[in-house]
Amino acid sequence: MLLGWFLGACSNVPVLFLTPYKMDVQQGNFVTQDMIAKLQLGMTRSQVRFALGTPLVVDPFRNDRWDYVYRYMKAGAVTEQRLFKVHFSEDKLARVEGEGVPAALNPAPAGKPAVPAAPEAPPEQPIQKPAVGG
Repeated sequence: MLLGWFLGACSNVPVLFLTPYKMDVQQGNFVTQDMIAKLQLGMTRSQVRFALGTPLVVDPFRNDRWDYVYRYMKAGAVTEQRLFKVHFSEDKLARVEGEGVPAALNPAPAGKPAVPAAPEAPPEQPIQKPAVGG
């Protein structure tokens, strides 16, 4: 009887009620609204690191940007994913991108309006009919 059970386990019949356990996995930096509220333009890198924690990604080719990536997987499927970017200029906090960022932390670049203006419509011109020669 025991031998039959072991051989049955090796058959090609799928066993739907037996699946491997997939644990919940939390990866990266979860940036909360409280952490974002502590940020101010002009903060140093060490002050930003103290407020948000060590960034998950520091690109060696873009030394002026830190990426805080967060991913939550439940039962093997990604249920939540966030990306929070911190930009520096001359080692000072210049702007922040991501979910829930107040407008004060994301200023418009110099010389550009904060909200892009709607394109102007060209003036309407009367339709000209071709001259009929004869």
